[in-house]
Amino acid sequence: MMILGLVNWMQPVHGYDVRRELLSWSADKWANVQPGSIYHALRKLTEEGLLREVTTEQVGSRPARTTYEITPKGQDEFDNLLRGYWWEMKTVTDPFFAALSFLPALPREEAVAALRNRVAQLRVANETVQAAAEKGWLREKPPHVTWMWELMVARNEGEIAWCERVAGLVESGVSYLPAKLPPASEEWEKWRQQVE
Repeated sequence: MMILGLVNWMQPVHGYDVRRELLSWSADKWANVQPGSIYHALRKLTEEGLLREVTTEQVGSRPARTTYEITPKGQDEFDNLLRGYWWEMKTVTDPFFAALSFLPALPREEAVAALRNRVAQLRVANETVQAAAEKGWLREKPPHVTWMWELMVARNEGEIAWCERVAGLVESGVSYLPAKLPPASEEWEKWRQQVE
């Protein structure tokens, strides 16, 4: 969707300009768009008939540059993806949830330290956005981009509060199942009753 949307906005556009724009948005961090995959994605979208090559030119010894436009099929695909992401709630895949499901496999002290480390990382992320805002970086962006970063900060703040609360619970011994207990054990059942 990101590449189709940018080609749609900027067309006709070189792949290099699409890559540069996505990097200026830091899309590699929040949209999982890796810089090295952009040219491959442009070729694949072209093969699928969602984009079309307009021209390919080479200036001097520089690599050849292809200019792209979106096709009607690509426009339909972009519109469908865009509306789907706006109107449907999608679960975000976060490996932290997999790790959290095995919380009792960590010693209590390590679990507390890991949660507090996560808090520190989230605070650094928020401080980075705040510093960028203070330097005027966000003033140069359209309002909806500013709102996107505000949403990220708000989500981080919610997770910070949750991590601090759970770290305190684990540290105090409340609702913490000792490591290496099989789910069918008597201790596991006592723990389940305690947390219900």
